[in-house]
Amino acid sequence: MQVVLEIKRWISTLCLYLLYIMYAWMKDYSVATYFLFQMNPKLAEESKLEQIKKWAEKLDQLTDTATKDPEGFLGHPVNAFKLMKRLNTEWGELESLVLKDMSDGFISNMTIQRQFFPNDEDQTGAAKALLRLQDTYNLDTDTLSRGNLPGVKHKSFLTAEDCFELGKIAYTEADYYHTELWMEQALKQLDEGEVSSADKVYILDYLSYAVYQQGDLGKAMMLTKRLLELDPEHQRANGNMKYFEYIMAKEKEANKSSTDSEDQMEKETEVKKKDYLPERRKYEMLCRGEGLKMTPRRQKRLFCRYYDGNRNPRYILGPVKQEDEWDKPRIVRFLDIISDEEIETVKELAKPRLSRATVHDPETGKLTTAHYRVSKSAWLSGYESPVVSRINTRIQDLTGLDVSTAEELQVANYGVGGQYEPHFDFARKDEPDAFKELGTGNRIATWLFYMSDVSAGGATVFPEVGASVWPKKGTAVFWYNLFPSGEGDYSTRHAACPVLVGNKWVSNKWLHERGQEFRRPCTLSELE
Repeated sequence: MQVVLEIKRWISTLCLYLLYIMYAWMKDYSVATYFLFQMNPKLAEESKLEQIKKWAEKLDQLTDTATKDPEGFLGHPVNAFKLMKRLNTEWGELESLVLKDMSDGFISNMTIQRQFFPNDEDQTGAAKALLRLQDTYNLDTDTLSRGNLPGVKHKSFLTAEDCFELGKIAYTEADYYHTELWMEQALKQLDEGEVSSADKVYILDYLSYAVYQQGDLGKAMMLTKRLLELDPEHQRANGNMKYFEYIMAKEKEANKSSTDSEDQMEKETEVKKKDYLPERRKYEMLCRGEGLKMTPRRQKRLFCRYYDGNRNPRYILGPVKQEDEWDKPRIVRFLDIISDEEIETVKELAKPRLSRATVHDPETGKLTTAHYRVSKSAWLSGYESPVVSRINTRIQDLTGLDVSTAEELQVANYGVGGQYEPHFDFARKDEPDAFKELGTGNRIATWLFYMSDVSAGGATVFPEVGASVWPKKGTAVFWYNLFPSGEGDYSTRHAACPVLVGNKWVSNKWLHERGQEFRRPCTLSELE
């Protein structure tokens, strides 16, 4: 009887050990530690502490650099993504491990600060920002993975596991193009010998399907065959291979010639592409600094000058520096127009109120968030700070426009991948109710302060005319959105390019029509 009990105990221990090995191999440490505890409670606690120690050491390596220069550190898009991942996905795994109650009375209070950490939405947002930067600035996956970006202070790299995570996020968005790019990068890094928890079988599973969804059946079959070499019993891969072979055989039998209806569909698709792509391509080219170049004749019309605000008493003895950025539409830049002290005051006032920026919904006339505007903003009134009031007065003196009917000063922060795709500041004729609640008419002009330098990216571009205006701390740009007649100037359609490296702070003032009747009188021509 005693022998039987010993054999049962031995078998039970062996089963627990096998389960521990299996879950440890799968990187599910909380479950693995549970089975280890069943075998040896003391050893389980030691194992758990060792895992926590490794995680803490990894975090300590980054803390020193990040705390000394948080904006510079997080200005690198790879660092921003990895931080989101670390404090969302990896912290969740650590939390599960620590909160696993190994013995009676084991209590942990780790979750107190969890509410302030990034969540799945934040992590997905950081991943999408990386993909957005990749497209806009024509970056290949290897460049991004190695962190070889212009103007970086704190270089970082993506592991194979990070690349796999990016590919999965693209996959959940049905973005098979980026799924393929990042799964291939993960596979490449593993093939080069990188030690990682990422599994080639999982990567090939995602990759083959993404390739198939893009119509490359031959490559999908090749990748599936490679997967089956690693795991011959993989159920889905075996099923996919049979399906791919069936489709391949069917395609060989099918008539290769295109039908009239297919030709028509291709023409319609081409028309749609022609309608959409030119602005997108222009926008991305301008963001990369590849925009249209002015002819020497046009460049000769651009000047720099000392400007006194049309004999404004405040600037007669101390005029400001002004230079022309573009001729049509006329865009001017004011230099040294806001001091570092004023910038810091505005930023400190805005920081506690920053929230996801909104846009006017043309159908409802209400403010709503949009995927094409990724930034955080806050609004500051002149009465709450003498600095804001002084800034408002400065805008009025230099533009000659009444700011009493203008919107409050909007402060915006563009972090990693932050952007605002091409848009108009003024309301078009099909949006009659856009600013109805303000009762001050349309937005006649825009004044934009640059409150930080940007290491790479972040230009303000005008795709219709090919103009690029680059951020320069302490300067401001100004342009009219409406002609004197009140008609909209469609050449002022503009965009804020994604921030590639760094952190972009701007503040803007939208001036409205009411109160400008005698300051900027209308003419007899619609285009004047």
